[in-house]
Amino acid sequence: MEKARLLVVDDEQGIREGCRRVLEPEGYQVDVASNLTEATRRLADERYELVLLDVMLPDGRGVDLIETIRSIDPDTVVAIITGYATVELAVEAIQQGAYDFLSKPFKGEVLLLTVRQGLERRHLTIEARRTTEAECQAKQLARDKEEMERLDKFKSAFMLTVAHELRAPVAAAQSLVRTLLRGMAGDLTDSQKQILARMEARHSELLELVNDLLDLAASKTYNLEIAPDRVELAPVLERIVERARDEAGAKGVEIIYRGGENAGEVTATKNGLSMIFANIVGNAVKYTPSGGRVEVEVNSQDGEAVVRVSDTGIGIPKEALERLGEEFFRAENAKQSSITGTGLGMSIARLNLDRLGGKMAVQSEVGHGTTVTVSIPRSASITQ
Repeated sequence: MEKARLLVVDDEQGIREGCRRVLEPEGYQVDVASNLTEATRRLADERYELVLLDVMLPDGRGVDLIETIRSIDPDTVVAIITGYATVELAVEAIQQGAYDFLSKPFKGEVLLLTVRQGLERRHLTIEARRTTEAECQAKQLARDKEEMERLDKFKSAFMLTVAHELRAPVAAAQSLVRTLLRGMAGDLTDSQKQILARMEARHSELLELVNDLLDLAASKTYNLEIAPDRVELAPVLERIVERARDEAGAKGVEIIYRGGENAGEVTATKNGLSMIFANIVGNAVKYTPSGGRVEVEVNSQDGEAVVRVSDTGIGIPKEALERLGEEFFRAENAKQSSITGTGLGMSIARLNLDRLGGKMAVQSEVGHGTTVTVSIPRSASITQ
């Protein structure tokens, strides 16, 4: 490691050169100055770890330079060189920040000891300050984390309340529109039917958003079930696949489910598992065009239940993969399609999967489909 840079300020050439001869063989970089003006110029151009400063110089007192040195770098160590060591001078120099005194004439061993001790003091001072700053930063980070968690809980509680309040009137409005569409309140013209059909579709989108907000808030506040238990995975997957068949059939998308006999049990909650796979399978069906295929396959591997959901849908751009799971995030090709969505499905799936100590891997190619692989330990450690 490169040794420290030192400055020797003294009007005696013998002192300056003597210090250089002692210090440079030890690896120190030594600059010299013979007066205050030259020393001030040196200090403006370079940074010094230690300054050896003569108390009396041709153009002023060396002690008066201490304030300038400390203003440039408060950690620079100043050692006074003097042939007139008095108590008054010592007190003044120490008050201004001097570290030690060298009385002329001095030996090389004394000079080296003073320099080494001074530089060690500088090192310890800097390390102590860094430690203090690190501790302060750690405390601030802890406070920030606590505040973020408090705000996140408040946001989740607010979201849960608002979504609950919205769901009933939205569902009621949708029901009334459907009643009108069925002609139960009188005959409708074709234009009226078109308007009502668009209204019904918008109500469905709004109800999807409300339900997703409820699931997200419940996932964040962990209001899923009283406690995790040993849950058979196959029945959960079968219900989800059967529910998805209606939408898939209406779109002309084939769903294939296999491997249920390999599912076995996992430590989880039924609601948590439902939220994970309902969103993953739902997305696969939603983003797969007519004539496509969605496959749900279960295997057991290394003490884990592995569920693989593959589709032949629109795919996900490479740059969007790392953002999957962010709330309300949708890839650009999804936004540009005619398919509506909230961008909350993967957030809900990841939150619940994280609680189970599970993992999710996503592979995708735009225009060629997506494969989502979920691994859940048979004996999971539930985080609260």
